[in-house]
Amino acid sequence: MVETPAGPTLLGIDVVLVSTMLAGVAAVAVLLAIYAAITVRDPMARRVKALNERREQLKSGIVVTAKKRASIVRRNETTDRLRQMLHSLKVLQETQVADIQQKLAQAGIRKKEYAVMVIFARMVLPITLGGIAALMIYGINYFPEWGSFKRFMGFALAVGAGYKGPDFYIQNLVSKRTDAVRKGLPDALDLLVICAEAGLTVDASFERVARELGRAYPELGDEFSLTSIELAFLTERRKAFENLAYRVNLDSVKGVVTTMIQTERYGTPLASALRVLSAEFRNERMMRAEEKAARLPAIMTVPLILFILPVLFIVILGPAACSISDAFSKK
Repeated sequence: MVETPAGPTLLGIDVVLVSTMLAGVAAVAVLLAIYAAITVRDPMARRVKALNERREQLKSGIVVTAKKRASIVRRNETTDRLRQMLHSLKVLQETQVADIQQKLAQAGIRKKEYAVMVIFARMVLPITLGGIAALMIYGINYFPEWGSFKRFMGFALAVGAGYKGPDFYIQNLVSKRTDAVRKGLPDALDLLVICAEAGLTVDASFERVARELGRAYPELGDEFSLTSIELAFLTERRKAFENLAYRVNLDSVKGVVTTMIQTERYGTPLASALRVLSAEFRNERMMRAEEKAARLPAIMTVPLILFILPVLFIVILGPAACSISDAFSKK
């Protein structure tokens, strides 16, 4: 019986088989890239749709009084049932719901009924993950080498992850959105100054800035577009600025809102105030960059000692060590 010769191997691995698998992965990646390029979507389409829905809500008269802020919540059967169940369990507090709704707004999530789902996830996920961890650790003994302390810590970690997981996820979204807004705010204020000096109204200025910066800073363009819509439809213009500060977790935006409210109330020049704010924000951004640059040497010390210096010593002293070894071997 004639044996078929084996293919070339490298460290015991069939080179032909590995090459075939890598070629298949590369082909799949090329097809996925082509599909992504063909089916690319406009990143502003969903934001524009949400803003148009907000405009229609304001047009339909949902916000009718200036003294009472309307609660615009799209209710459905699922959230209503969850709300009734949480109320019956005495775990739904209005202050807690309001805090989560603000965090959702700061994360760019406009649907306020998701706050009930977050509270429900806080209650269900610890039980679910804790039950799975207890089954794997204590039930089927999936980790037999673990001691009693390590088993308890694994179970506690699963329960803690289930309880704090939704908060960590929302806080991560808030941090990313806040950083994106912070990067584009000085440029937006410069454009607001130009629009104010050109004679545009405040709502038209916000709309123009949102249209110009929508591609570069979509989060900031989204907030400015929504503020422009609310300025056009709300009975109190101050409420539109306060809503902007409510949706963005940034002290700089709160300063801009305060400036806008003061200029609306006292009639002070808007362009000069915005120019001063823009200069302050640019200086703040430069100071933050200088702080990161000054912190870089201390951060690079550990990688330098662990990874760079040993390699450097090997490259420098390696040839000398080889020469010395050869000289002693000849003797």
